[in-house]
Amino acid sequence: MKKTTSIPTLKNMSRRKFIGTTATATAGFMIVPRHVLGGPGYTAPSDKLNIAIIGVGGKGRSDMASVATENIVALCDVDDMKMADTISHAKEWSEKQGMGSNPLEKIPKYKDFRVMLDKQKDIDAVTVSTPDHFHAIAAVTAIKQGKHAFVQKPLTHSVGEARILREVAEKAGVTTQMGNQGHAGEGIRLIREWLQDGAIGDVREVQCWTNRPVWATGMGRPSEIPSVPPTLDWNQWIGPAPWRPYHPSYAPFSWRAWCDFGTGALGDMGAHIFDIPYWTLDLEYPDTVFASSTKFNGESWPVASTIYYEFPNRGKLPPVKLTWFDGGIMPPRPEGIEPGRRMGDGDGGIMFYGDKGMIMCGCYGRQPRLVPETSMKEYTRPPKSIPRSPGIHQEWVQCIKEGKQSTSNFEYASKLTETMMLGNIAIRMAPRSTKLEWDGQEGKFTNMDEANEYLGRKYRDGWSL
Repeated sequence: MKKTTSIPTLKNMSRRKFIGTTATATAGFMIVPRHVLGGPGYTAPSDKLNIAIIGVGGKGRSDMASVATENIVALCDVDDMKMADTISHAKEWSEKQGMGSNPLEKIPKYKDFRVMLDKQKDIDAVTVSTPDHFHAIAAVTAIKQGKHAFVQKPLTHSVGEARILREVAEKAGVTTQMGNQGHAGEGIRLIREWLQDGAIGDVREVQCWTNRPVWATGMGRPSEIPSVPPTLDWNQWIGPAPWRPYHPSYAPFSWRAWCDFGTGALGDMGAHIFDIPYWTLDLEYPDTVFASSTKFNGESWPVASTIYYEFPNRGKLPPVKLTWFDGGIMPPRPEGIEPGRRMGDGDGGIMFYGDKGMIMCGCYGRQPRLVPETSMKEYTRPPKSIPRSPGIHQEWVQCIKEGKQSTSNFEYASKLTETMMLGNIAIRMAPRSTKLEWDGQEGKFTNMDEANEYLGRKYRDGWSL
């Protein structure tokens, strides 16, 4: 594959231009063949990546739209209805644009990504936008065939999968990215620059919170066994997870609630919220993790939980205590914040406590501010020293073409995901009222062997990493 200098780079693409470009692609949904547009900046088809989409509904559709600057060469989904709906949206869009044909109509379509990868040898890269339990299987299979990979958050369903995926990606030397879009945003970069500037001194405590779950959870396994929709390959949807009879409480939406398929509120939003302190404070493996929650039955994740992490010092940076709140639980309101001021935003937030002050932001690192506001007004911001990103998807595309690694690559994202999943294990162990001690180098708990049983899981016959 040829390298090209025709795509915008981090240096010469303005934020306004990027937002306009990607917003148009996403809002319009589908693919504008570049030869139709022509003009300056035209990229020859031979200089484009051939990307296959694994999971085309919901987030998969927007992921596809976000890489539509390239050649979409294959689509894969276990549900014919989702596939048809995506094709229909593409048709409507192309008709509104005055294009003569549906841009997705003639693209090969599959239900099994393994068949797709074995049959179609022109694929350079894949996006994986499936339920959590499928992420590692799909990504490892593609990477072992030399494909670059973009995988939606959370990167994996378990700690063990995260470690395997990191090793496989490193060995293959492919360009990888996890789909936590806030990591490519302005807010996380501003916070890191301010912390490096000493804006609030040494940070010793961080609190993170989210409004998730916004789906039903905390219930037992359904007893009814309704008929499987005729468009859905349920066996393929289950994939490597334990067999469960079909039920609409699992698919298409509420799979996040179930331990077999999803990773709960922490898995859903941790990669967006937890990511902010994890990257800006150079965190890696925690020493301990402890959790408390509402009733947990082992089938679906609890309605609300609080998880406590302790991270060691990193060079000159002091130890950090990080607390995660979900299910509507909020951290204590800090002294000094203005009366009536909202903490975070509607999706959640982060509060950094330093020796000399506080920084607060919303979910994804949105609208970071020193608090109280008088501190923000008095603060002289440092120059912007961290390279800005064109966005989580286009950064990945660009890095593939330039032979580089993206900022939320699997070396980083796997450790973030691993740390998040330790919190879910702590929820399982919460009735023991024991603070779990974690050896990150060895990848095991040192004070409770029972907890180590949840680092991974046995796959159904026919599935393996």
